Amino acid sequence: MADAVRHRLNGSQPDIALILGSGLGDIAEAIEGAAVVPFEDIPEFPRPTVRGHAGRLVCGTLNASSVIALQGRLHMYEGHGPEMAGMPVRLMHALGAHTLFVSNAAGGIRRTLVPGDLMLIRDHINLMWCNPLAGPVQAGDLRFPDMSEPYDAELIRQMRIAARQVRIPLAEGVYAGLLGPAYETPAEVRMLERLGADAVGMSTVPEVIVARALGMRVAGLSCITNVASGMSGMPLSHAEVLETTERVRHEFMALVRAFVGMLRRAP
Repeated sequence: MADAVRHRLNGSQPDIALILGSGLGDIAEAIEGAAVVPFEDIPEFPRPTVRGHAGRLVCGTLNASSVIALQGRLHMYEGHGPEMAGMPVRLMHALGAHTLFVSNAAGGIRRTLVPGDLMLIRDHINLMWCNPLAGPVQAGDLRFPDMSEPYDAELIRQMRIAARQVRIPLAEGVYAGLLGPAYETPAEVRMLERLGADAVGMSTVPEVIVARALGMRVAGLSCITNVASGMSGMPLSHAEVLETTERVRHEFMALVRAFVGMLRRAP
């Protein structure tokens, strides 16, 4: 699969992999010298079925850093197994990426989070009831990867600095990953709150686990698109998610550009 993509990249070898969540794919349009590979042109690579996920690999430079962006992701609720949900990370790693930035749209559980907030992910809770590493160990994987620091402490520090540089408020918290596609019930949200989750979504966790097994450094960012079920008295919808990501896309793009630029300058 990697060989089929590599010849489409115009000789580019990316250092940083970006996974762009629901409605957050616009930053791929800012990538310069871009080589674009639609998912359907990649052997055995499924197409995304969710609105807000374009389904393209985009490779080039962003703020003078060599990046490859997944404009759309594969969710387990689309019928993919956990191994397939993490497969794009394996592909981008095989193409040269050693650092992974993941983003997602998430519901806010912590009372201080409001729609439009950006939340730096410090840790996550895997409530998808499966693990993409289960089964025979794949070549290059750690069999038992350490998850005591799934999100790299130095990358967290750099994300904080980047947020200050572009003057964007940055919350921090714990992300809970659930299978979906149904939104959480109010009782489930109360449970998640007691477990220590600050935000909840339906992605990210398989990708981060695979990245850690491959030895990649990981940073993550949630766009809080709605308050979680039962906290506002209003029904939830994917349309609301996309409306909120559209509203904050400029802030998101500014923060990611600044962060990626810091990685280029890092020793």
